Amino acid sequence: MCPNRPLLEAGLGIRKASSVVNGGRLVNVVTGEVYAADVAIYDSKIVAIGDVREYIGSETEKVDAQNQYLVPGLIDGHIHFEVTKLSVTMFAKLMLSQGTTSIITSLDQIFGAGGLSAVRNSLNESKKAHLRMFFGAPCKLPYTIPSSTLHYNFGSREHAITNRWEESVGVWETLGRFVVGSADGKVGPDKQVSQALQTAYKQRLPAYGSASMLRGKALSGYICAGIRSDHEAYSPEEFLEKLRNGLFYMIRESSVVHFLDDYIRTIVENKLDTRRIAFCTDDVTASDVLQQGHVNSMVRRAIELGIEPIKAIQMATVNCAEIYHIDSLVGSISPGRFADILLVDELEKFSINKVLVGGQLVAADGRTTIKFTPPKRAARIMRSMNVKHVLPKNLQVRTSHKSGRVRAISMEIVPEVPFVRKRREVILDVSNGAVASSPDDDVLHVAVIERHRRTGNVAVAFISGFGLKHGAIASSTAPDDNNIVCIGVGQDDMAAATNKVIDMNGGQVVVRDGRVTASIALPIAGIIADTEPEEMAEAETKLDNAAKELGSKLNSPFMSMIFLEITGIPDYAIIDKGLVDCNSYKIVSPILGPA
Repeated sequence: MCPNRPLLEAGLGIRKASSVVNGGRLVNVVTGEVYAADVAIYDSKIVAIGDVREYIGSETEKVDAQNQYLVPGLIDGHIHFEVTKLSVTMFAKLMLSQGTTSIITSLDQIFGAGGLSAVRNSLNESKKAHLRMFFGAPCKLPYTIPSSTLHYNFGSREHAITNRWEESVGVWETLGRFVVGSADGKVGPDKQVSQALQTAYKQRLPAYGSASMLRGKALSGYICAGIRSDHEAYSPEEFLEKLRNGLFYMIRESSVVHFLDDYIRTIVENKLDTRRIAFCTDDVTASDVLQQGHVNSMVRRAIELGIEPIKAIQMATVNCAEIYHIDSLVGSISPGRFADILLVDELEKFSINKVLVGGQLVAADGRTTIKFTPPKRAARIMRSMNVKHVLPKNLQVRTSHKSGRVRAISMEIVPEVPFVRKRREVILDVSNGAVASSPDDDVLHVAVIERHRRTGNVAVAFISGFGLKHGAIASSTAPDDNNIVCIGVGQDDMAAATNKVIDMNGGQVVVRDGRVTASIALPIAGIIADTEPEEMAEAETKLDNAAKELGSKLNSPFMSMIFLEITGIPDYAIIDKGLVDCNSYKIVSPILGPA
């Protein structure tokens, strides 16, 4: 028996369409054609395309496309929505204004603080907010090696539960080191991730990758383990190698990393087939989306760089849907798919006039047309800062040497290679056993304060590249662990910034001379808020400007800081247990010895 008898009858024309979009030019991403066609919709799904006069009844609503192009709703193939700092409802409002109607996400950030109940609530919330949110189960959490401290860990129990969810697309963010181990062979494949892959395989669920800088034999082994896609190449050569070895690839253009231009040029110069290539943004801020766009801007830029419009649109729609095996639901304007349709004037300029989700108008001319009301939040998710105030002395790097000078490791961020932190050896002064920062030499203190389980863990090391001459900045949204991260010149301001974050039940703060100069509260799991996208964008700008007034020359000091806890990219990271050598995956001391 048909699982949806009413839809079947609507497809046969027995039941008349709820609405019809007529007078448009259909962009058929399945065949690569553009032609005049109407679209019949029943309930929230498409039931017919082409000549749909037989589907029209006395109560059928008609939408005049006015000779505009009918394009499938756009899909972001890999995004951590929490980095926008917006709740699901407010994030949906932001996405729909840009024509993005579906995303694939793991909700790993919300899980770490709120567990499976918070993930389930987020998926339910997305439905009410008219955004299609597909769920990729994290391969494991925490992602870090060694394991950092979260309130909740994601393992076999969680996989067994989430693999049965209707939104589940498989195992997600499967890190290269978890599958093939370290390059030197001293760290083998992760047993927990191997079990997750085996479980998914038995349930015919794919595994999706995250294999930064993985090449050669390691890449071959990784693909042989059953990994289907990747989005983490750091050069055109790596991008091309992954495609040639059979991986689907999602080109990433985030607020931090910008690979779109290079990889589109690689496609054009090598005349590559684009049908196994899609788009994703991974980590974006509200301000960037409002100023520059989302997947829609990637389509426009791809066209500008020489990709045919139909192919650029395929990369933003059906290609991604096919990667995740959700093309029977989204990705094309075809019978049986959700009626997520964009009305576009010119394909080359890709200016979106209207956005329909399930046949309902949700946005026009870049602004949403429906009301977005966040649900009532559970008290527990609004009180996730399980940590006491810190004292300035808690944020010192201590040494057995009472005075003199010491050699130390300072993580140095490399702006032209995002996420990468190189080793810089520095000489620093010691006073009463405490190692001082050296802002004149761009050596600052960086601390991670555990805030999930009241362990009391505080790790302190050194960082270069931020350029602060005064004060401190702190954040409780800090993927992938979302423990509090703080950078500063002196311990007094670092303690003040950290404690302000705690008092707000999560947020981001700038402090100078003990005074808060900018802040934003993020009380939902300590990482997101029910804040309008425009208000969040304004707060982001104020925070970064306040950090720049402390001396930073970085384009976005906060976006540069919040990813310091990620251990999957060389050479150093910092978690609540200490400074991590990301090549050996060991905790190391920032102090090398006397100078």
